[in-house]
Amino acid sequence: MKFPVIFAASGIAALSVIASSVTLADTRAEIDVSVNETLRQFDALNPRHHRVLHSAAGELVFPRVTKGGAGIAGEYGEGALRIDGKIVGYYSVSSASIGLTLGAAKRSEIIVFTTQDALDAFKASKGWSIGADTGIAMLSKGKGGDYDTETLKKPVLGFVFGEKGLIADLSLEGSKISKIEK
Repeated sequence: MKFPVIFAASGIAALSVIASSVTLADTRAEIDVSVNETLRQFDALNPRHHRVLHSAAGELVFPRVTKGGAGIAGEYGEGALRIDGKIVGYYSVSSASIGLTLGAAKRSEIIVFTTQDALDAFKASKGWSIGADTGIAMLSKGKGGDYDTETLKKPVLGFVFGEKGLIADLSLEGSKISKIEK
């Protein structure tokens, strides 16, 4: 009889994380400032990042993605797509999962589109899901000390960094990215 109570409490915890992120949604100006600060922090992590960002067709930046739960987990964050150094649209990232998740954490995510084709495919989608079919090369911890010229040939690179909290999940797998109006 304890399992249904724990399961229900876990669901409520995950939903509250997502709901609090939605109700505290940032304004366009706040997202713009956070995106620029996140890119400065990312650039400072590794001198090679400067080259990656400035040769990219575009980058999708989520300054703060919050994930939490107990058994049932959810995550949510808002960010912006930049092309040629200018913000051209606002997006949200979200996911839900059932498993051995316990805790809460925040992190930053940057998805770099290294080719125009990859960027065009993303912009043409009505809701982009990160999974096996997206061909994303994950470079967690942001420093990316192990990326090489082969990795840089991938059409989409994903960086996760600035983790704070008690969840050790750095995967983008299963995340859905959707355009939002601000």
